[in-house]
Amino acid sequence: MRYAARAGYMGGAYSGWQRQQGVGSVQEKIEQSLAALEGAPVAVTAAGRTDSGVHALGQVISFQLSREWRPDKLVMAVNFRLPPDIALLESSRVKPWFDARRHALWREYRYFIWHGNALPPFLRGRVWWNRFEWDFDPVRRACALYEGEHDFRAFCKTAELPERTFRTVYRSSVKRKGRLTIFTVRGNAFLTNMVRIMVGNLNAVGRGKKTLSWLEGLLKGRPREEGAMTAPAEGLYLWKVGYGAGTPFGPYGVK
Repeated sequence: MRYAARAGYMGGAYSGWQRQQGVGSVQEKIEQSLAALEGAPVAVTAAGRTDSGVHALGQVISFQLSREWRPDKLVMAVNFRLPPDIALLESSRVKPWFDARRHALWREYRYFIWHGNALPPFLRGRVWWNRFEWDFDPVRRACALYEGEHDFRAFCKTAELPERTFRTVYRSSVKRKGRLTIFTVRGNAFLTNMVRIMVGNLNAVGRGKKTLSWLEGLLKGRPREEGAMTAPAEGLYLWKVGYGAGTPFGPYGVK
């Protein structure tokens, strides 16, 4: 039986989604819980490999089990063995060929920034505490520049630069709610640290340290060294993943 599930987690205590030798990961915890139900190892595939310290509300995973589970019972059974900072939020039977990573049409991330001299304690570890105010007119114009297909070479961690660095951004926007800024970006795929570097560049533009023409140059394949800082991991959330119309898992769900 093939299943998909939406998972949420706070990433502060983990090395990221992907299982790694000698360090704790979100994948490891979920696979351990599923293995306890199955009585055998269970391999889990995720829509996106979030980095160390990054959170998720809409991570989608797929996996195989030998018996049929009612979706709500499966969620409760897996969560019973998970730590409190990781949870399955919903699950569904899916077609035998469904793969959470390969069949994803888009991924949406949101990044939360808190501006000001004081941070509410309950937001610590959940937002980037940025003490500087931004000029939002150039920031909004910068967001518009991100949309479309560009060479995002300057938006990738240098040590993990792939051969092809072109990516397509379908939507890029910023909203301000009091002292909270929310950057939303949706694309077909993302490079390592890409969203965090996008935010770091918005910070440079918003503070008047860099110009929009500088940002336009970065989007033409300039090297990473010409870009701004990489924003901290704690403000970033994998928000949702799209598989087409219908159920959260698109046309791959089993009624």
